[in-house]
Amino acid sequence: MPPTVRNGKICYLEIPATDVRRSSEFYRGVFGWNIRRRGDGHLAFDDAVGEVSGSWVTGRPASPQPGLLVYIMVDSVAATVKAVVASGGEIVQPIGADAPEITARFRDPAGNVIGLYQEPNRSSAG
Repeated sequence: MPPTVRNGKICYLEIPATDVRRSSEFYRGVFGWNIRRRGDGHLAFDDAVGEVSGSWVTGRPASPQPGLLVYIMVDSVAATVKAVVASGGEIVQPIGADAPEITARFRDPAGNVIGLYQEPNRSSAG
């Protein structure tokens, strides 16, 4: 199915990166994002459900402190935290800080802080 096209939908993200290939491998490996080449040759992504796309941009500072904070929905925050660390990311807010919500925050290879969110009815095994 094509992505939802509707007024007000968040549709595209530009993620600061120091090494686009490393960042693309990180997000593909941890979250299963589809990595593709745009018509101009730059690497781009589609999220795991094909609803949000974007690209990595160089020459822009990372977002090392939460201001505008994007959360990625995952089946298990606990399992994803392990995958983030194994892929070179760093956990900057552990699970439990936003209780009763199941969240954590990580720093990606470029230094951006991104949140993880798990629906309460999902298993937290991992």
